[in-house]
Amino acid sequence: MSSSTLQRQIQAYLDHLAVERGLAKNSLAAYRRDLSRYEQYCANRKITDGKQVASDAVSDFLVNIRMGQDGQAALAASSASRTVIAVRGFHAFLAREGITDSDPARQVKPPAPAKRLPKALPFSEVQALLSAVGADSDGDLTVLMLRDRALIELLYGTGARISELMDLSVDDITKLTDELPILRLHGKGDKYRLVPVGSHARKALDDYLVRARPVLAIGGRGTPALFLNARGGKLSRQSAWTILQAAAQRAGLGDKVSPHTLRHSFATHLLENGADVRVVQELLGHASVTTTQIYTMVTVEQLREVYATSHPRAKV
Repeated sequence: MSSSTLQRQIQAYLDHLAVERGLAKNSLAAYRRDLSRYEQYCANRKITDGKQVASDAVSDFLVNIRMGQDGQAALAASSASRTVIAVRGFHAFLAREGITDSDPARQVKPPAPAKRLPKALPFSEVQALLSAVGADSDGDLTVLMLRDRALIELLYGTGARISELMDLSVDDITKLTDELPILRLHGKGDKYRLVPVGSHARKALDDYLVRARPVLAIGGRGTPALFLNARGGKLSRQSAWTILQAAAQRAGLGDKVSPHTLRHSFATHLLENGADVRVVQELLGHASVTTTQIYTMVTVEQLREVYATSHPRAKV
C-alpha cells in the first residue's frame, strides 16, 4: 500500500528530529508512536496531507485521545500533553519548511497536568507521631529523644521546611516566656519570616534547650545551630529525615510521612479550623496566595465527603 502524503511528511519530521536535533532513540520512538496515532486519526477523517488539517481537527484529536474515542486507550493528562507537543512540533515543522501556509496546531494548548492535592495526616496520626519519641527503659527521655521530640513538634507546630529548621540558630528564638515564642525562619528568596510556636512545641523546645542541647554541645565546637547531632555539630537534613522516619515507623505510619507531609498537615489543619488563607500564606512563607490556595482544595474535599455522608438528602 502506498503511503499518504501525510505519512511522508511525518517521516520527514522524524528524520529532522533524528538528524538535525539529535533526538535520543527512546524519545524518537515516543514521537513516532504519538504521530502514528495522529496519522491514524487523520486517515479516519480522510485527511491525507498536512495542508488539509484545520485547527479544530487538532483540538478534536486532543479530545479523542483524552476520552479514548479513537479506539485506543484514553490518555492521562501527562501522556496527552506529550502527544499534543509532538503534533504541535510536526505542524510547526511543516509551516517552517514552507510545506503549509499556516500552523493549525499553534493555538491548541497541551492539557495541564492535574493538580496533586497535598497529603495531610489526620490529626490523630499527627498525635501518634508526636508521641512516638518514647522514653527509655527507665521511663526517661534521653538527650537525643528530647532533641527529636523538639524537632518533630516544631515541624508540625510551625509548618517550617526542614531546611529552615536546620538553619535555625539559638538566637533565632525569642526568650521562652508565658507568651508564644517566635521563630525567625530564613525562607526561600533570602526572605525572613516570624512564626509563633504553640504551647506543646514550646514545651518540647524548652526541654531540649535546658536539658539536652547543653549536653550535646559539650562535644562540639560552639556552633550556634539550634539542632545538634550526637557529636555536638549541626544536625544535617538527612539526619532529620531519618529521625522523622524512625518516629513514623514506631507510630505505625510506614513511609507516608516526610517533613513536607507535616508542613501540609500544618496548613490544612489551620484552614480546617478557620484560619484565613492569607495568614496561612504568611506562616508558610509563600510568595503568592495562589500557592497556598491548593490547601483549600483539601478542605473542600473534606467538606464534600462530610456532606455526602451526613446530609439526609445527600445520601443515595
